[in-house]
Amino acid sequence: MPLDPQLKPFLDQAASSAAPPLSSLSPRQARAAFRSLFEAFDGTPPQVARSEDRSIPGPAGEIAVRIYTPEGKGPFAVLMFFHGGGWVVGDLDTHDPLCRALTNETRCVTVAVDYRLAPEHKFPAAADDCYAAVQWFARNGETIGANPARIAVGGDSAGGNLAAAVCLMARERADVRIGYQLLMYPALDASMQTASMSDFAQGYLLTRDDMAWFWGHYLKSEDDRANPYACPAAAADLSGLPPAMVITAEYDPLRDEGEAYAKRLQEAHVKTTLKRYEGVTHGFMSMASFLDKGCQAIEDAASHLRAAFKG
Repeated sequence: MPLDPQLKPFLDQAASSAAPPLSSLSPRQARAAFRSLFEAFDGTPPQVARSEDRSIPGPAGEIAVRIYTPEGKGPFAVLMFFHGGGWVVGDLDTHDPLCRALTNETRCVTVAVDYRLAPEHKFPAAADDCYAAVQWFARNGETIGANPARIAVGGDSAGGNLAAAVCLMARERADVRIGYQLLMYPALDASMQTASMSDFAQGYLLTRDDMAWFWGHYLKSEDDRANPYACPAAAADLSGLPPAMVITAEYDPLRDEGEAYAKRLQEAHVKTTLKRYEGVTHGFMSMASFLDKGCQAIEDAASHLRAAFKG
Protein backbone atom coordinates (compact mmCIF):
# COMPACT_ATOMS: atom_id res chain seq x y z
CA MET A 1 0.00 0.00 0.00
CA PRO A 2 1.13 3.65 -0.29
CA LEU A 3 3.26 5.25 2.37
CA ASP A 4 1.27 6.28 5.39
CA PRO A 5 0.22 9.94 4.90
CA GLN A 6 1.41 10.76 8.42
CA LEU A 7 4.88 9.48 7.56
CA LYS A 8 5.35 10.79 4.01
CA PRO A 9 6.07 14.45 4.96
CA PHE A 10 8.83 13.31 7.30
CA LEU A 11 10.41 11.17 4.58
CA ASP A 12 10.09 13.98 2.04
CA GLN A 13 11.85 16.34 4.43
CA ALA A 14 14.60 13.80 5.06
CA ALA A 15 15.07 13.29 1.30
CA SER A 16 15.37 17.03 0.64
CA SER A 17 17.85 17.66 3.43
CA ALA A 18 21.56 17.98 2.79
CA ALA A 19 22.40 15.46 5.50
CA PRO A 20 25.09 13.00 4.40
CA PRO A 21 24.28 9.27 4.40
CA LEU A 22 24.86 7.60 7.73
CA SER A 23 27.18 5.11 6.03
CA SER A 24 29.49 7.96 4.98
CA LEU A 25 30.10 9.10 8.55
CA SER A 26 32.49 8.06 11.26
CA PRO A 27 30.92 6.20 14.19
CA ARG A 28 31.18 9.33 16.34
CA GLN A 29 29.49 11.47 13.68
CA ALA A 30 26.84 8.81 13.11
CA ARG A 31 26.00 8.72 16.82
CA ALA A 32 25.37 12.46 16.84
CA ALA A 33 23.26 12.26 13.68
CA PHE A 34 21.23 9.35 15.06
CA ARG A 35 20.61 11.22 18.30
CA SER A 36 19.36 14.24 16.33
CA LEU A 37 17.03 12.04 14.29
CA PHE A 38 15.48 10.55 17.39
CA GLU A 39 15.06 13.98 18.94
CA ALA A 40 12.82 14.77 15.96
CA PHE A 41 10.69 11.75 16.88
CA ASP A 42 10.39 12.46 20.58
CA GLY A 43 7.43 14.75 21.20
CA THR A 44 6.62 14.78 24.92
CA PRO A 45 7.89 11.56 26.51
CA PRO A 46 5.28 9.65 28.52
CA GLN A 47 5.55 9.91 32.28
CA VAL A 48 6.23 6.80 34.34
CA ALA A 49 6.01 6.37 38.10
CA ARG A 50 9.79 6.18 38.42
CA SER A 51 12.89 6.17 36.23
CA GLU A 52 16.29 5.29 37.69
CA ASP A 53 19.76 5.09 36.17
CA ARG A 54 22.16 2.65 37.76
CA SER A 55 25.01 0.28 36.98
CA ILE A 56 25.21 -3.49 37.24
CA PRO A 57 28.15 -5.89 36.90
CA GLY A 58 29.05 -6.95 33.37
CA PRO A 59 31.62 -9.20 31.69
CA ALA A 60 33.98 -6.28 31.01
CA GLY A 61 33.06 -3.79 33.72
CA GLU A 62 29.91 -1.99 34.76
CA ILE A 63 26.86 -1.87 32.45
CA ALA A 64 24.63 1.19 32.63
CA VAL A 65 20.91 0.48 32.73
CA ARG A 66 17.78 2.60 33.04
CA ILE A 67 14.93 1.10 35.04
CA TYR A 68 11.36 2.26 34.36
CA THR A 69 8.64 1.42 36.88
CA PRO A 70 4.91 1.83 36.19
CA GLU A 71 2.21 3.04 38.54
CA GLY A 72 0.80 0.44 40.88
CA LYS A 73 2.00 -2.15 43.32
CA GLY A 74 4.61 -4.73 42.37
CA PRO A 75 6.25 -7.03 42.00
CA PHE A 76 5.98 -6.44 38.27
CA ALA A 77 7.06 -8.58 35.34
CA VAL A 78 10.18 -7.25 33.64
CA LEU A 79 10.99 -6.46 30.02
CA MET A 80 14.73 -6.38 29.32
CA PHE A 81 15.02 -3.91 26.45
CA PHE A 82 17.94 -3.63 24.01
CA HIS A 83 17.98 -0.49 21.87
CA GLY A 84 18.51 -0.39 18.13
CA GLY A 85 21.14 1.49 16.16
CA GLY A 86 23.09 -1.12 14.23
CA TRP A 87 25.22 -2.01 17.29
CA VAL A 88 27.10 1.25 16.55
CA VAL A 89 24.73 4.11 17.45
CA GLY A 90 21.87 4.62 19.90
CA ASP A 91 21.79 4.80 23.67
CA LEU A 92 19.46 4.98 26.66
CA ASP A 93 18.25 8.46 25.67
CA THR A 94 17.38 7.72 22.03
CA HIS A 95 14.93 5.01 23.10
CA ASP A 96 13.70 6.60 26.31
CA PRO A 97 10.21 7.52 24.97
CA LEU A 98 9.65 4.03 23.54
CA CYS A 99 10.68 2.37 26.81
CA ARG A 100 8.37 4.68 28.76
CA ALA A 101 5.46 3.84 26.48
CA LEU A 102 6.06 0.09 26.73
CA THR A 103 6.31 0.38 30.53
CA ASN A 104 2.97 2.15 30.82
CA GLU A 105 1.10 0.08 28.25
CA THR A 106 2.38 -3.25 29.54
CA ARG A 107 2.43 -2.29 33.23
CA CYS A 108 5.80 -3.93 33.65
CA VAL A 109 9.23 -2.82 34.77
CA THR A 110 11.36 -2.10 31.71
CA VAL A 111 15.13 -2.32 32.00
CA ALA A 112 16.96 -0.61 29.13
CA VAL A 113 20.52 -1.90 28.72
CA ASP A 114 23.34 0.38 27.55
CA TYR A 115 25.48 -2.36 26.03
CA ARG A 116 28.92 -1.75 24.57
CA LEU A 117 28.95 -0.39 21.01
CA ALA A 118 30.98 -1.29 17.93
CA PRO A 119 33.44 -0.75 16.39
CA GLU A 120 35.20 -0.05 19.68
CA HIS A 121 33.67 -3.26 21.00
CA LYS A 122 32.88 -5.77 18.28
CA PHE A 123 30.82 -8.96 18.53
CA PRO A 124 30.30 -10.62 20.96
CA ALA A 125 30.55 -7.62 23.34
CA ALA A 126 26.98 -6.38 22.91
CA ALA A 127 25.44 -9.84 23.12
CA ASP A 128 27.53 -10.71 26.18
CA ASP A 129 26.47 -7.50 27.94
CA CYS A 130 22.80 -8.10 27.21
CA TYR A 131 22.96 -11.68 28.42
CA ALA A 132 24.79 -10.62 31.59
CA ALA A 133 22.10 -8.03 32.26
CA VAL A 134 19.35 -10.64 31.94
CA GLN A 135 21.25 -12.95 34.28
CA TRP A 136 21.69 -10.18 36.85
CA PHE A 137 18.02 -9.24 36.91
CA ALA A 138 16.95 -12.88 37.02
CA ARG A 139 18.93 -13.13 40.25
CA ASN A 140 18.22 -9.66 41.67
CA GLY A 141 14.82 -8.66 40.29
CA GLU A 142 13.28 -8.30 43.73
CA THR A 143 15.57 -5.33 44.43
CA ILE A 144 13.75 -3.28 41.77
CA GLY A 145 10.24 -4.46 42.53
CA ALA A 146 10.24 -7.03 39.74
CA ASN A 147 9.37 -10.70 39.64
CA PRO A 148 12.44 -12.53 38.28
CA ALA A 149 10.24 -15.48 37.30
CA ARG A 150 8.53 -13.33 34.65
CA ILE A 151 11.19 -12.02 32.27
CA ALA A 152 10.77 -11.05 28.63
CA VAL A 153 13.43 -9.68 26.29
CA GLY A 154 12.83 -7.26 23.47
CA GLY A 155 14.41 -4.72 21.20
CA ASP A 156 14.18 -2.92 17.90
CA SER A 157 16.42 -3.49 14.87
CA ALA A 158 19.89 -4.35 16.26
CA GLY A 159 18.17 -4.65 19.63
CA GLY A 160 15.86 -7.25 18.13
CA ASN A 161 18.95 -9.11 16.97
CA LEU A 162 20.31 -9.02 20.52
CA ALA A 163 17.00 -10.18 22.01
CA ALA A 164 16.91 -13.14 19.62
CA ALA A 165 20.57 -13.92 20.35
CA VAL A 166 20.01 -13.80 24.11
CA CYS A 167 17.17 -16.32 23.74
CA LEU A 168 19.46 -18.66 21.80
CA MET A 169 22.14 -18.23 24.45
CA ALA A 170 19.68 -18.95 27.27
CA ARG A 171 18.46 -22.10 25.53
CA GLU A 172 22.00 -23.43 25.22
CA ARG A 173 23.28 -22.38 28.65
CA ALA A 174 20.10 -23.19 30.57
CA ASP A 175 20.96 -20.84 33.43
CA VAL A 176 18.16 -18.30 33.02
CA ARG A 177 14.53 -18.64 31.96
CA ILE A 178 13.13 -16.16 29.44
CA GLY A 179 9.38 -16.28 29.00
CA TYR A 180 8.89 -14.17 25.86
CA GLN A 181 10.74 -12.38 23.07
CA LEU A 182 9.57 -9.18 21.37
CA LEU A 183 11.45 -8.68 18.11
CA MET A 184 10.71 -5.30 16.53
CA TYR A 185 11.86 -5.14 12.87
CA PRO A 186 14.95 -7.16 13.85
CA ALA A 187 18.27 -7.40 11.99
CA LEU A 188 18.97 -11.12 11.82
CA ASP A 189 20.74 -11.99 8.57
CA ALA A 190 24.12 -10.53 7.55
CA SER A 191 23.87 -11.96 4.02
CA MET A 192 21.55 -9.08 3.03
CA GLN A 193 20.15 -11.06 0.08
CA THR A 194 16.40 -10.71 0.62
CA ALA A 195 13.96 -9.10 -1.81
CA SER A 196 13.07 -6.34 0.66
CA MET A 197 16.76 -5.47 1.05
CA SER A 198 16.82 -4.76 -2.68
CA ASP A 199 13.35 -3.25 -3.02
CA PHE A 200 13.88 -0.70 -0.23
CA ALA A 201 17.62 -0.21 -0.55
CA GLN A 202 17.28 3.58 -0.66
CA GLY A 203 14.80 6.25 0.35
CA TYR A 204 13.15 4.72 3.44
CA LEU A 205 15.35 5.95 6.32
CA LEU A 206 17.37 2.75 6.75
CA THR A 207 19.33 1.86 3.60
CA ARG A 208 21.14 -1.18 2.35
CA ASP A 209 24.42 0.77 2.56
CA ASP A 210 23.66 1.59 6.19
CA MET A 211 23.18 -2.10 6.99
CA ALA A 212 26.43 -3.05 5.27
CA TRP A 213 28.18 -0.33 7.29
CA PHE A 214 26.61 -1.56 10.54
CA TRP A 215 27.45 -5.22 9.95
CA GLY A 216 30.98 -4.25 8.93
CA HIS A 217 31.54 -2.43 12.19
CA TYR A 218 29.87 -5.08 14.38
CA LEU A 219 31.33 -8.37 13.16
CA LYS A 220 34.90 -9.23 14.02
CA SER A 221 35.44 -11.67 11.14
CA GLU A 222 33.65 -13.34 8.27
CA ASP A 223 33.20 -16.40 10.47
CA ASP A 224 30.82 -14.39 12.68
CA ARG A 225 28.25 -14.40 9.86
CA ALA A 226 27.66 -18.08 10.61
CA ASN A 227 27.48 -17.57 14.38
CA PRO A 228 23.83 -17.59 15.55
CA TYR A 229 24.66 -15.28 18.45
CA ALA A 230 25.71 -12.66 15.88
CA CYS A 231 23.24 -13.60 13.14
CA PRO A 232 20.30 -15.50 14.64
CA ALA A 233 19.06 -16.43 11.17
CA ALA A 234 22.11 -18.70 10.95
CA ALA A 235 20.78 -20.92 13.75
CA ALA A 236 20.09 -24.41 12.42
CA ASP A 237 17.43 -25.16 15.04
CA LEU A 238 14.92 -22.72 16.56
CA SER A 239 13.01 -25.24 18.66
CA GLY A 240 12.70 -24.73 22.38
CA LEU A 241 12.87 -20.94 22.21
CA PRO A 242 10.46 -18.63 24.08
CA PRO A 243 7.17 -17.58 22.46
CA ALA A 244 7.63 -14.54 20.26
CA MET A 245 6.07 -11.55 18.62
CA VAL A 246 7.84 -10.36 15.48
CA ILE A 247 6.91 -6.91 14.20
CA THR A 248 7.86 -5.85 10.67
CA ALA A 249 7.29 -2.79 8.49
CA GLU A 250 6.23 -2.84 4.85
CA TYR A 251 8.87 -0.37 3.60
CA ASP A 252 11.83 -1.80 5.50
CA PRO A 253 14.94 -3.48 4.07
CA LEU A 254 14.83 -5.83 7.08
CA ARG A 255 11.21 -6.87 6.55
CA ASP A 256 11.80 -10.19 4.82
CA GLU A 257 14.45 -11.49 7.22
CA GLY A 258 12.19 -10.76 10.18
CA GLU A 259 9.27 -12.51 8.55
CA ALA A 260 11.40 -15.48 7.52
CA TYR A 261 12.62 -15.86 11.11
CA ALA A 262 9.05 -15.71 12.44
CA LYS A 263 7.97 -18.43 10.03
CA ARG A 264 10.92 -20.60 11.05
CA LEU A 265 9.94 -20.16 14.69
CA GLN A 266 6.42 -21.28 13.84
CA GLU A 267 7.74 -24.29 11.93
CA ALA A 268 9.81 -25.17 15.02
CA HIS A 269 6.56 -25.18 17.05
CA VAL A 270 7.42 -21.96 18.90
CA LYS A 271 4.24 -19.98 19.50
CA THR A 272 4.86 -16.90 17.37
CA THR A 273 2.80 -13.90 16.29
CA LEU A 274 3.98 -12.16 13.12
CA LYS A 275 2.51 -8.77 12.32
CA ARG A 276 3.45 -6.55 9.40
CA TYR A 277 2.44 -2.87 9.59
CA GLU A 278 1.63 -1.54 6.16
CA GLY A 279 2.73 1.82 4.81
CA VAL A 280 5.50 2.43 7.32
CA THR A 281 9.28 2.22 7.47
CA HIS A 282 11.96 0.86 9.74
CA GLY A 283 11.90 2.55 13.14
CA PHE A 284 8.22 3.47 13.01
CA MET A 285 7.50 2.52 16.63
CA SER A 286 9.81 5.33 17.74
CA MET A 287 7.63 7.76 15.75
CA ALA A 288 4.56 7.29 17.94
CA SER A 289 4.52 11.01 18.78
CA PHE A 290 3.19 11.70 15.27
CA LEU A 291 2.43 8.32 13.72
CA ASP A 292 -0.76 6.45 14.66
CA LYS A 293 0.64 3.11 13.51
CA GLY A 294 3.56 3.58 15.88
CA CYS A 295 1.08 3.96 18.74
CA GLN A 296 -0.88 0.95 17.53
CA ALA A 297 2.21 -1.24 17.35
CA ILE A 298 3.17 -0.28 20.91
CA GLU A 299 -0.34 -1.17 22.09
CA ASP A 300 -0.23 -4.48 20.21
CA ALA A 301 3.19 -5.37 21.61
CA ALA A 302 2.07 -4.49 25.13
CA SER A 303 -1.05 -6.62 24.75
CA HIS A 304 1.02 -9.66 23.79
CA LEU A 305 3.48 -9.02 26.61
CA ARG A 306 0.70 -8.76 29.15
CA ALA A 307 -0.81 -12.04 27.95
CA ALA A 308 2.59 -13.73 28.11
CA PHE A 309 3.25 -12.48 31.62
CA LYS A 310 -0.12 -13.76 32.81
CA GLY A 311 0.60 -17.16 31.33
